[in-house]
Amino acid sequence: MASVTVHATLMLNTGELVDLNTTMTEGTETELQVGTDFAVAATSLGQFADGKTITQIIMPPTAPNGIAYAYLDRRGSILACLPVGIDGQRFSPGGALGVRLQAGDTLRVLANVASNRTFAYNVVTSSGVNAIFSGTPSGAGNTDLTHIKSGQGVGTSLVGQTIVSHYATSVDGSKLKNGGVVILDDKGLPVGGCMATNPSAQQVQANSVGGARIGLNFVGRVITSS
Repeated sequence: MASVTVHATLMLNTGELVDLNTTMTEGTETELQVGTDFAVAATSLGQFADGKTITQIIMPPTAPNGIAYAYLDRRGSILACLPVGIDGQRFSPGGALGVRLQAGDTLRVLANVASNRTFAYNVVTSSGVNAIFSGTPSGAGNTDLTHIKSGQGVGTSLVGQTIVSHYATSVDGSKLKNGGVVILDDKGLPVGGCMATNPSAQQVQANSVGGARIGLNFVGRVITSS
């Protein structure tokens, strides 16, 4: 797996732009730190901007082969999912995140290998819970997604929550029988879902289509033809 440079640019409520720039190994989740082009030393985002608020995403995390997912981490939990992109693609700047940073907060990124089949599903619920579920299809069949932090499924992680915004990434394209992830209820019936975008070809942004209220035994399933 190659080492690649991952970039992002954020705006703070103080009017400062934060340039993040880190070389990392593709396929390995890594912290994206404030770069040294405009700062004295590479530092974590929370340490650099403690007490300040992210107001805009000028450029989302990008890499040569795209990003599977990116998020703000606070004390080992997902604070906020971020849009992702690929180097050189046009990006419509994101709206206000309204996230007030604390020392210890980090920005975590999984940069894609060109052939990496990791499927990532990012969700935000009506109560403000952010979560990311992933899985790696290896051939024809079903892949049930699990939380990147806890390893639990969609139903266990989000029971009683309603998904109001989500996005998914996958390089599988036509191999995805349903075009993305399908949310199945405890009877195995589809009640929601989200199409997947190829992060090595296009920018990825959240949408509000296909959300669902999640029950205990619900699953997020990806079905592949090969």
